[in-house]
Amino acid sequence: MSQNLFETLSLSPEVLQAVGEMNYNEMTPIQAAAIPLILDGQDIVGRSSTGTGKTAAFGLPAVERCGRVLPNRPQVLVLAPTRELALQISGEMRKYAKFKPSVRIATIYGGDSITAQMGLLRTANLVVGTPGRVMDHMRRETLLLDQLEMVVLDEASSFKHHSTQRFKALRRMRPHIKRVVELTGTPAPKDYLDLWAQVYLLDEGQRLGQRFTQYRDNYFQPDKRNGMQVYSWKPRKGAEEAIQTHIADIAISIQAADHLHLPEKILEDIPVVFPAPDWKVYQEMQTAKLLEVDSETITAMQAATLTGKLLQLCNGAMYDAEKQVHPLNRCKLDAFGELIDALDGQKALVFYGFDFDKDFLQAELKTREKGLRFAVLKGREEADAWNRGELDVLLAQPASCAYGLNLQAGGHHLIWYSLPWNLELYEQGNARLYRQGQQHPVIIHRLLVKGGADELVAKALESKSACQQGLIQGIKALAEEAHHAAAR
Repeated sequence: MSQNLFETLSLSPEVLQAVGEMNYNEMTPIQAAAIPLILDGQDIVGRSSTGTGKTAAFGLPAVERCGRVLPNRPQVLVLAPTRELALQISGEMRKYAKFKPSVRIATIYGGDSITAQMGLLRTANLVVGTPGRVMDHMRRETLLLDQLEMVVLDEASSFKHHSTQRFKALRRMRPHIKRVVELTGTPAPKDYLDLWAQVYLLDEGQRLGQRFTQYRDNYFQPDKRNGMQVYSWKPRKGAEEAIQTHIADIAISIQAADHLHLPEKILEDIPVVFPAPDWKVYQEMQTAKLLEVDSETITAMQAATLTGKLLQLCNGAMYDAEKQVHPLNRCKLDAFGELIDALDGQKALVFYGFDFDKDFLQAELKTREKGLRFAVLKGREEADAWNRGELDVLLAQPASCAYGLNLQAGGHHLIWYSLPWNLELYEQGNARLYRQGQQHPVIIHRLLVKGGADELVAKALESKSACQQGLIQGIKALAEEAHHAAAR
């Protein structure tokens, strides 16, 4: 008998009945690794790619824990970064709890009636919510968390910043929580500095230190600085290995490719070549922007801001100080149109970066003789239409569908009209199509201006965990070159 069957777990007959009705058979690796530990009362952080069964990995134990005592007081709190993901998780939880009437689920998120949510919270013992709305209810004392058995942080990287209100609120609650479970696909989307807050919420500072500054000073050293002011930090020799060793006992890492039968993923970079006059304008405007900063002390924020402006230039337009759009050229837009034509009716998910991209792309799609069906992703309605095959092109900003949307049923072509420099957004964007249930090879098309900021961002993304540092170094090199040229 396989050891990966749900029947081998200490789950109640009611939960096993629900699992059977959902046609779950063998557990995925993240489920097999995490569920026994959670049922045993351990704190864990699980790294697992999108589409590997993370929701059931924490959802089944969560449902199992609810309804035993104090039925009208939350015993499990699940925090999700977006409304869409919160709704998706709640839907799955209700399936798991189908034969456990003692489990009462409330879903709370911004944009919905807070009064109606108050009514749900009076009887709920399992709460799924977004951090902002959860904090609202805590301040109103309409959500009492003094009897919590477990807190689940889905996409725990949204708690990576120790200075945020959501982290501080959970830190105050932590001594009163019996166990914390964290699940994420990208625990350190920028660098290892992002890990401290997430690990602290698990062990209250036992492994990586009681304070962020203690962790930073132990494992990192100043990289870029101006006198006493440090702009960036880099790991000390052997620091990454030491950090991994310290958290190994609470960390589970599963890759989708290790166990899921996923189709091939094909990356196609499409070079966009500016004609000489347009390239001259690009270079002049790039130089002007780079000369605005000190090439010796470029911070992460400056690098991100400069990259955003240079990516605007790559996309053929520019915002002025009043947020007015000034079109420059159609080079990338024309390349996009040629790609759409070459797909010959095959459906495409298109990620854009700026609001003017959305306007330009819609105008371009309207010119197609065959009359393409397209929409801009705003919520569940457009996502469902895409999955039903009712759209030929779905336009979306990466942040709008980073979590909680399954789009693999609608197509297998993904176009990055503008790359994000944020690794988490990039990987989560690709995972909208490249995930369990996808039946076709996923082709990722990236439109990159040759010699432009597009290529700089692509290179930084390829460096994975060093994404932010790679971006800073790339911008610094460009700025130094611009300053040298201006001095000659």
